[in-house]
Amino acid sequence: MKRLLLLSSLAALLFGCEDLPGRPDPADRYQRPAEIADFDTLYAAQCSGCHGEDGTHGAARPLGDPLYLAFVPQARVREVIAGGVPGTAMPGFAAEVGGWLTEAQIDLLTSGIFERWAAPDRVPTGPLPPYDEAASLAAGHEPGNPLRGVRAYETFCADCHGPGGKGGEKAGSVVDPSFLSLVSPQMLRISILAGRPDLGMPDWRTLSETRPISAQEVSDLVALLETRRPQAAPMPAAATRP
Repeated sequence: MKRLLLLSSLAALLFGCEDLPGRPDPADRYQRPAEIADFDTLYAAQCSGCHGEDGTHGAARPLGDPLYLAFVPQARVREVIAGGVPGTAMPGFAAEVGGWLTEAQIDLLTSGIFERWAAPDRVPTGPLPPYDEAASLAAGHEPGNPLRGVRAYETFCADCHGPGGKGGEKAGSVVDPSFLSLVSPQMLRISILAGRPDLGMPDWRTLSETRPISAQEVSDLVALLETRRPQAAPMPAAATRP
C-alpha cells in the first residue's frame, strides 16, 4: 500500500510538473537560431536595423513599399537576402557567405516581405518600366549614356538635388562619394523608378510636372551617376625580398 502511494505521488509530480510555480513558459524557452521560424522575429533581428521596424523609415531602402515590391522580382529579393550586394552595405545572410540563416529562414523572410507589404491594388495599372538594365536592353532601349543623362538630370532632378547633383533646398547630394560608395547601380535605378516615399522622393511618374521619366532616361541617369562613383584605390604592391 505504501509503495502504491509512493508511486502515485511520484507520478503526480512527474506529470503535474508543468503546472509547478516558477516553471518557465514554453514560449519563453531558448531557441537555437536555426530553429526560429517566425517572420517577425527574423525580420526584427536581421532586417529592421537598416530597413526600419515596419519596413520603412530606416537607413536603407524601405521594404514596406508596395510600389517597390511591384517592381522587384521575388527571386531577386531572395537572392539579395542570401548573398547580399557586393560593394555595398548589404550583407549576405546565407551560411555559405558567412551568415547564419538557413534556406528555410531565407524563404520565410522573402515570402513574408511580400505577404506583409505587397499591395497590388495600390500600384499603377498597366506595364511598369523595366526593373533593371538587362530588362531595359531586352525591351529595345539603348545602354545608358552619361551625356544624355546630363539632360535628364536637368529635367527631372535638378529642382530637388541642385545644380550638378550637389544638393539643394529640397534634397541632398546624389554625387557625394560616401553615398555613391554605398549604393549599387541597381539601387540608383530603383530609387528613380519607385522613389523613396519615406524621404519624400517621388517615383518615376511625378519626378517632373510635365511628364513621366522614360525608361531610357532612367538608364541615362544611372550612367551619369556611375561616372561620379569614386574609384577604389589600387592595392599596394606586395613587398618582395631582395
